[in-house]
Amino acid sequence: MSTSPEPGSDPLDPGLDAVMSERRQLINLAYRLLGSLADAEDVVQETYARWYALSRREQAAIETPAAWLTKVAGRICLDVLGSARARRERYVGEWIPEPLPDSTEWVTGRSPGAPADPVDRVTLDESISMAFLVVLESMTPAQRVAFVLHDVFRYTFAEVAEVVGRTPAACRQLATAARRRLREAGPPTPPTADQAGLVRAFKLAWQATDVPALIGLLAPDATATGDGGGLVSAAPRPVRGAEQVARFFTERAAVTPRLVLLERTVNGRPGLVARLDGMTVSVMAFEVVGDRIQHIWAILNPDKLRPWMD
Repeated sequence: MSTSPEPGSDPLDPGLDAVMSERRQLINLAYRLLGSLADAEDVVQETYARWYALSRREQAAIETPAAWLTKVAGRICLDVLGSARARRERYVGEWIPEPLPDSTEWVTGRSPGAPADPVDRVTLDESISMAFLVVLESMTPAQRVAFVLHDVFRYTFAEVAEVVGRTPAACRQLATAARRRLREAGPPTPPTADQAGLVRAFKLAWQATDVPALIGLLAPDATATGDGGGLVSAAPRPVRGAEQVARFFTERAAVTPRLVLLERTVNGRPGLVARLDGMTVSVMAFEVVGDRIQHIWAILNPDKLRPWMD
């Protein structure tokens, strides 16, 4: 008497489940390396395409498919990062990493009403905060790959070397240089209930166009950076200083009175989503230092807001 295979399994390819179970890990890795969900999805798709381009004999000869997939994905990301530098030099305005919704709100390729699949979610932790990703952008591609693989995903330098194409000692130096950049940027602050309160207070003061209240919530040297990608209007350069940032946001509120602000989790931290006539037009991530807002990143580029469109 025969039995039916379990859902998602393939009797002709008993290793399929093991290979596909790595999808979440690969998405997590690629997003941290690239700062883009769309690019991360493309990398994972290409990684699996290369796996299935192998013959069954070649696949069977690979002792640890998970390690093979990670190595291939890492190398693809390294290539993408190299070409991305040239693309971002031509990017209109400031480039900000693609904002990530809460893990319960975003699933790769999810259609409206479809159940969430845990293997498609990006894990939210310290290495996913917008402040952390922005610092990663200042690293060289090799530094970023070495650091993320070793310090975030706990791969040995010998394993990192196979991805980066350098010696383990060289990879150790790359990771050290990356850590130095992080220290120079300042230690990331863990999310707290106070941060949610500050973001809520910012929202209320913004809605009320209350400049003094906004100034009181911002650090004296606060900055606000917008990313419109040349597709929508955004400040071409970061706005600096508490008063300048406060006035910038109140002026925006004055010209878009129908703007609706929603409190949402953005890259694992309290943030805001701005909607106009039911359409998401901006996602804002915040960095709080002490009891003041230090940085605001506003992503307006519609190409980066795909996961936020209901």
